[in-house]
Amino acid sequence: MDMTLEEKVRRAKDLLEETALEFGPESVAVAWTGGKDSTVLLHLWRQVMRAMGLTRVRALNLDTGVKFVEVMAFRDQMALSWDIDLTIARPAVDMDTFPVAQDKVACCAALKVEPLARAVNEMGVEALLTGIRRDEHPDRDRPHCERREKPDCLMVHPLLEFTEVDVWAYIMQEQLPYCSLYTEGYRSLGCVPCTRKVLDGSERAGRDPDKESRLDALRSLGYF
Repeated sequence: MDMTLEEKVRRAKDLLEETALEFGPESVAVAWTGGKDSTVLLHLWRQVMRAMGLTRVRALNLDTGVKFVEVMAFRDQMALSWDIDLTIARPAVDMDTFPVAQDKVACCAALKVEPLARAVNEMGVEALLTGIRRDEHPDRDRPHCERREKPDCLMVHPLLEFTEVDVWAYIMQEQLPYCSLYTEGYRSLGCVPCTRKVLDGSERAGRDPDKESRLDALRSLGYF
């Protein structure tokens, strides 16, 4: 039987509470992209932390150097508004000469995977919370908790059962802010070279098809 949004929210919060109790809030961070899914996750995590008497939460953001300026502006605005302890990880490459998006696997490895692994290690993160959902892509039919070596942490996916409709229903219900690009035809926000507006089709239809077909290889490197 399908779960209601209320049931999905409760299950997500239960998993977040278990993670907080097992690792301690200081060893947990939200992988926050500035997109709709991870913003919902960040909101849920803040609620769980407040129930435990904590008002400030840790979040990790990847600034690949080729993100939409609207997403970065939304991230900075929200970090201030919600008082987020935000760490921004950046790639250790020269963006003036780096061949962005020419080899999708190599590009994601250099601009996303490596900075993420480095930041998780430097922050002492033992559990990284992500906003991935099963209905986004076949590769994301995962367990709720995944032990990974790169990044070296437990990845926790509280929103796996949420659908795209669930995410927007929660955003409307809780009156959460969201990036303006969603009102312009974008449904999934990635790096500028690999993201376009979606006129029809699935939510991920706006992502680069070559990269989408290689998510298995990317995940083996540490992508999520």
